[in-house]
Amino acid sequence: MKKISVSLSGHQTSITLEPEFIDVLKRIANARGVSVASIISDIDNTRTPDSNLSSAIRVWVLTQVMKH
Repeated sequence: MKKISVSLSGHQTSITLEPEFIDVLKRIANARGVSVASIISDIDNTRTPDSNLSSAIRVWVLTQVMKH
């Protein structure tokens, strides 16, 4: 597991994910020309209130990979 720190809505937060998910998240951000924090912020803003952010990121990454 690996931690990354991002600012969400002006607050620093740490997210723990497997390195493979972080790597793919970084690749997607790079390909789109946006920051990882921007993608995480979008995921955070669209997830259901009862879902865990790390889990929501994993599902989002998996969904993106499955599209290709």
